[in-house]
Amino acid sequence: MAEYRIDDLARAAGTTVRNVRVYQDRELLPPPRREGRTAIYSDAHLVRLRLIINMLERGYAFAQIKEMISAWESGRSLGEVLGLEEVVGASWAEEAPRAVTVAELREKFGKQFAPANIKRSIELGLLERRGRGFVAPSPQLLDAGAELVGLGVPLSAVLDLAEQLQQDIDHVAGILVEVVREHVLTRPVPTDDEIPYYSDVMQRLRPLVMSALNAAAARSAERVIPEVLGDRLVELLERTNQHS
Repeated sequence: MAEYRIDDLARAAGTTVRNVRVYQDRELLPPPRREGRTAIYSDAHLVRLRLIINMLERGYAFAQIKEMISAWESGRSLGEVLGLEEVVGASWAEEAPRAVTVAELREKFGKQFAPANIKRSIELGLLERRGRGFVAPSPQLLDAGAELVGLGVPLSAVLDLAEQLQQDIDHVAGILVEVVREHVLTRPVPTDDEIPYYSDVMQRLRPLVMSALNAAAARSAERVIPEVLGDRLVELLERTNQHS
């Protein structure tokens, strides 16, 4: 389970620290765990925060949100409620974020590690500032980008690619959500079994989605990459024949 300080939590939910404190003061967000003076939030807080933001965007007032959350929680233990929220909010990534220094990034990207590219990497969520250095939420994406730059692809083009890939994956995820919502989440479930049922659905979806995406990506790569290289080889053969 991930842990967040208040600024990390706000950033992950796309809101501000001030808003987090407001929701907490209005008892919409459970209090954090305390380690000395530091407030530590969990994945459950992140899911609850996203729920609050979603309901506010739908036009609900603070009082209505609190009433609905309280009504839903009534008759359920805190462990059940937080347990479901932690399952929903748990990271799907099979890798841990990695701290990277400015020196490491300059070694990977050379002169292309420039202010404009740094700013865009942060906007895309590929890097997060941490003091004088950075954190890569997905080291695999960072390393893949470095490999592409090493092959000769400009970093700006790599960032364009990262943005496009994220949009495409978001589209695929949206299709998946609609299928699950239509065929799974609309199924009648006894009230007492709702939390275990939804927790089980989320836990089974996690490996299923990752396996399907990996398999689909591998099949696409098998088709597309040889086509690209094949076109280049044909050009080389034609050029050779012209000079022979």
